[in-house]
Amino acid sequence: MSGARTLVTIATYNEMENLPALVEEIFRYAPQVDILVIDDNSPDGTGRWCDETAAREPRLHCLHRSGKLGLGTATVAGMKWAIEHGYDLVLNMDADFSHHPRYLPAILAGMNRTGDHRVDIMIGSRYVPGGKIEGWPIKRHLMSRAVNAYARMLLGLTPRDCSGAFRCYRTELLKKLDLDSIASQGYSFQEEILWHAKKAGARIGETPITFADRVHGTSKINPREAWGALWIIFRLGIRNAVEC
Repeated sequence: MSGARTLVTIATYNEMENLPALVEEIFRYAPQVDILVIDDNSPDGTGRWCDETAAREPRLHCLHRSGKLGLGTATVAGMKWAIEHGYDLVLNMDADFSHHPRYLPAILAGMNRTGDHRVDIMIGSRYVPGGKIEGWPIKRHLMSRAVNAYARMLLGLTPRDCSGAFRCYRTELLKKLDLDSIASQGYSFQEEILWHAKKAGARIGETPITFADRVHGTSKINPREAWGALWIIFRLGIRNAVEC
């Protein structure tokens, strides 16, 4: 897969402080990729900057949505765009530099494995040896660990980092999934799609990253979305128990 067509997808809402530098760094570490920004009508001009830059940079594309419709639906929109435009791989990352582009070569190298080591999803993982998190208070560390344990137990998932969004997928796998059936609009999307992928027989790998808390802008997560994510995982866990 060394010559695989790769699309990096980035969901944005008010990320003007981060996006220009992020795009530059992505092309620095992975000049062979294209980038799709999925912008939810950011009032700070993120989408406008993307359009202006794409006019002179053919590797950059922008998908505009009508409003803030959720991280899960944005990620699905990027996956569908990758399939429709003939990409082999789609790699999703956050816009705030918590997922640093320096890890792109390692994640993409993981997708080049062959034979028994071939994977369909490669996760940039905080929780395998060599991975870590910087800038979080202890409460957030504990919550993240608990959510991962909760998802692994209820959904039968094997990755150590089930909630991390820094991931690369084969589009041939995504074509097998009913992306429209995914219920999660927000943060539980990460666990839900792993569950669907597991049911489809996907092989999943992990490579260590250092996750750094954002410097610019504000976090988009709120307590309501967090509780909603736990509820969706619980409902999927019931389905998983019944179907097993």
